Order: sequence, then structure tokens, then C-alpha cells
Amino acid sequence: MPTVLVIEDKKNNLYLMKFLLQTNGFDFIEASDGLAGVELATRKKPDLILMDIQLPGIDGLEATRRLKSKEETKDIIIIALTSYAMAGDRKKALDAGCDGYLEKPINPDIFIAEIKKYLTAGGK
Repeated sequence: MPTVLVIEDKKNNLYLMKFLLQTNGFDFIEASDGLAGVELATRKKPDLILMDIQLPGIDGLEATRRLKSKEETKDIIIIALTSYAMAGDRKKALDAGCDGYLEKPINPDIFIAEIKKYLTAGGK
């Protein structure tokens, strides 16, 4: 199964995503801030990254820009996650290089289907 890196600083969000992903057979790795996420993504090269936008240190948009600017990580699918669903947030995430956008709280009933849709669209 594909490997998903979740970059999320809130433990309850991380726990839910980890549970859903692992229960559905995905390999799961995690980071709790933007810099650690960039480093882990560069080292492990996951198939997909779920990127929280509001992170300590560098935010998810900056982390995305850094990953998309590197040859070795530019093709990793990055999905923005945010609970701050304001007008223009989707555009900011896509402009930073995110391949998609999901609002928090995630809906457990459709979460895995959404992840699979992005992986299929990305050719994984």
C-alpha cells in the first residue's frame, strides 16, 4: 500500500488520521511541524502528504513550497488540511503547490475515498 506522511501538530487529528489510514492498509509516517515534515518527506519520499496549514515553525504553505521546489520531492502529492476554511484558502494552498485541499474536521466516512482519489489521479 502507499505511504502517507501526515504533517499535523494536533494529537487528536493525528490519531484519527493514523487510525483511518492504518486500518485501511496504508503505511503511515508522521511529523509534528513543517521543518520536520520537509526533512522526513525528503528522506522517506512518501506517495502522499497530508499537510496541515497551521503548523509551528514554518507553516504548511511554506513547507509545501520547499518540497515542490526540490527535484527529489516535487512530484509527491500534497493535500492541504485546514480548519480555517476561509474564502481564498483553497487558492492559497493550490498556489503554494498543493495538489488538493481538504477541510478539517475530516469526515471519517469519506476520508479514505478522498485519499485514494488523489493517489489514483496522481498515478500511484
